Amino acid sequence: MNPIRLLVVDDQAAVRDAMAVMLGLDPGIDVVGTAENGERALAAAAEHAPDVVLMDLHMPVLGGVEATGKLRATRPGVPVVVLTTFEDDESILAALQAGAQGYLTKDADRATIVQAVRSAHAGHSVLDPQVQSRLLELATRRDAPAPEPPIALTAREREVLDLIGQGLRNGEIARHLHISEATVKTHINNLFAKADLHSRADAVRLALTLRG
Repeated sequence: MNPIRLLVVDDQAAVRDAMAVMLGLDPGIDVVGTAENGERALAAAAEHAPDVVLMDLHMPVLGGVEATGKLRATRPGVPVVVLTTFEDDESILAALQAGAQGYLTKDADRATIVQAVRSAHAGHSVLDPQVQSRLLELATRRDAPAPEPPIALTAREREVLDLIGQGLRNGEIARHLHISEATVKTHINNLFAKADLHSRADAVRLALTLRG
């Protein structure tokens, strides 16, 4: 059986290179390329045709959530496994909503990451145990009535809400919409007040609800 062709994406060079070396030691994995952001990841995927992509989330230029969505749209047969330091509700939901096949935190050991790559390649979902617990908590919370759609949101506020739902941080939203981070914060404050939101997790849940 041919080794699994893996693309490693992380904005930190030391992490990216260490991960590539560590995973490349496994005889069943061939690290065919690395990338430092989502934009480079899309180009590398087109060039190297990986079987699996190991994706960080919060990166400059193009974040992991957006890159995952674009990769799933252009190369639907290539599973994405998220490997990140973030295990907050909005990051988990946004990554899975974008089409990630797995979600691991960076404290996972080599054996766990290798198994996750193999499982994703075989078509199975892989979730860190802590992530599974968070999803169970979210499912329990979702048994409560969903928030009513905020009818008074402006078009820009709806754009900001949707990007929060994709897991983007304020700086990433500012770059995406070509506005200042201060303006992003103003829009967030306004939509939180209008929709009676109390956290970014609330905003993610609302964005996913409105997205259907």
